[in-house]
Amino acid sequence: MSNDLKDILANSNKDIDNQQLMDYLSHHLPHAAEHEVEKSMADDPFVNDAVEGLQQIDSNKNVSDYVNQLNNDLQIQIAKSKKRKSKRRWKDNPNTYITISIILLLLLLCYYVLRKALL
Repeated sequence: MSNDLKDILANSNKDIDNQQLMDYLSHHLPHAAEHEVEKSMADDPFVNDAVEGLQQIDSNKNVSDYVNQLNNDLQIQIAKSKKRKSKRRWKDNPNTYITISIILLLLLLCYYVLRKALL
């Protein structure tokens, strides 16, 4: 899986970018741009939730640190999930397939031998 897919901000909303949200929260946008952000907040509940979540973050802490931590946690979770899936899968081991085939053939042979003996 590429790193772009693991980055939580890679698939962000196309209508509004992350920097614009940060500028809105720090009041560094012109009035018209602030109005556009507020309009998109009213139209899209996802943007509204994003702004509310960003407002709850302490202004003393760096938001990029939070984003990096979320990305790291997401990558760890994806790696664990991938590891669990690989454990559940049968490995490409020809000995396993050969053994299962031999056991099945022996069972079939026993069935036919017993069927002939009882008839």
